[in-house]
Amino acid sequence: MEASSPAPPPPSAPAPFSAVIRTASHEQHTEAENSSFMSDLLGGRLGVGAYRRYTEQLWFVYRALEDASPSLAADPVAGPFIRPELARTAALERDLAHLGGPRWRTGLEPLAATAAYADRVAACTRDWPAGFVAHHYTRYLGDLSGGQIIRGTAEKTWGFARKGDGVRFYVFEDIPNPAAFKREYRALLDALPVDELEKQRVVDECKRAFRLNSAVFRELGGQFPLSA
Repeated sequence: MEASSPAPPPPSAPAPFSAVIRTASHEQHTEAENSSFMSDLLGGRLGVGAYRRYTEQLWFVYRALEDASPSLAADPVAGPFIRPELARTAALERDLAHLGGPRWRTGLEPLAATAAYADRVAACTRDWPAGFVAHHYTRYLGDLSGGQIIRGTAEKTWGFARKGDGVRFYVFEDIPNPAAFKREYRALLDALPVDELEKQRVVDECKRAFRLNSAVFRELGGQFPLSA
C-alpha cells in the first residue's frame, strides 16, 4: 500500500495589524527620525530657541488632534483610542509658558509645513475616524517611545529640571507603565473594526503622517543653522 503524502503545513497566521503598520511605515519613520534638524537637536548642537520653535509646532498639531477628539469619543473606530491620560495640549502650553513667558502666544504662527500637517489631522478628525487613528498612532506612540530621548537631551543640553517645566510634554504622569500601555494600544490597533481595504488606507495615512512630520523638520532645519 502506497504511503500517503504528508499533509501540507497549516497556513501561517496573518501578522497583527500593529505589526503591519510598523513594518509598512518603517522607511518614512526612519526618514523623519534621521532628519538633519532632529539629528542636530538630539546631538545638542542647536540652541534652546530651536527647541522652543519645535515645541511651538507640536502645539499646533496636538490642538488639531485634541480639540475635536471629544466628538469622536463614541465612534466605534476612533473612540477606544481617545484616552485622557494621553492628552498633551495642556503640557505643551505649560512648556511654552516656561520657554516664552506668559505672552508666548503673541504673534505665534505655524510654519507652512506645520499648517499643512495640522490641516490634514483636522480633516481626518472631522471626516475620517480611521484616518484620525493613523495620526493618533504616529504621534502618541512616538511620544511614549522616542520622545523620551528628546526629553533626556533637553534636560541635559538646556538645563531643564528632570521631568519639569520645559519638558512636561514628554512626561505622561497618568501612565505609570508605558510598556504595558503600548501593548494595550497595539491590541486596540489589532482589533480595529474595519475591513482590509480600510486597513490599507490607514497604513497609507500613517506613511503620510510621517512625511508631513518630515516636512516640518525640513522647514525647521532651514530656519536653524547649527549653533557655533
